[in-house]
Amino acid sequence: MDSVLIISSAEKSSAQLGEMLVQSSIARVASAKSAGEARRILATSEFDLYIVNAPLADEPADILARDLIERLSGEVMMLVKEEKFLETTDRLSEFGVITVAKPLNRSAFWSAVKMAEASHNRFKMMRRENEKLRQNIEDIKVINRAKLLLVSRLSMSEPEAHKYIEKQAMDQRQTRRAIADNILKTHEG
Repeated sequence: MDSVLIISSAEKSSAQLGEMLVQSSIARVASAKSAGEARRILATSEFDLYIVNAPLADEPADILARDLIERLSGEVMMLVKEEKFLETTDRLSEFGVITVAKPLNRSAFWSAVKMAEASHNRFKMMRRENEKLRQNIEDIKVINRAKLLLVSRLSMSEPEAHKYIEKQAMDQRQTRRAIADNILKTHEG
């Protein structure tokens, strides 16, 4: 995990959390004193982890936590008083918000940070896999358009068009997508 935004109305808590995070080799730690300030920061940058220290002065912390998790790709951890821990956890766990009871002890905090990091890494892996699948679908669409063009303009059968694209890709040492793109450029334009 490379970056963390601490959102806390309590400056002392924010400083302590920031110090612990910097000691753990997190490259970028920023802080905001309110939900409004956090939203202004987030207009220009994103973070891997958002730590919301409840309560906030200008907005209910759980509303901000839900908003962060729905709009951004980072993990959200919310620090709440022990007496509100179960209620808050029940309300926010379905959204993926990690809740930690205050007062914090160092080991519980680190466990939560490591849990957030594991979750963030898993999410990044899923996003990469999703992007690969999206690219494969796009490649298939382009290849199919090229086949259709070969069938309609050059009177090839679908199997012949398929073989033609495969052979061109092998002979030219290019991907089937690159061959399909060339076919579309040549015959559509």
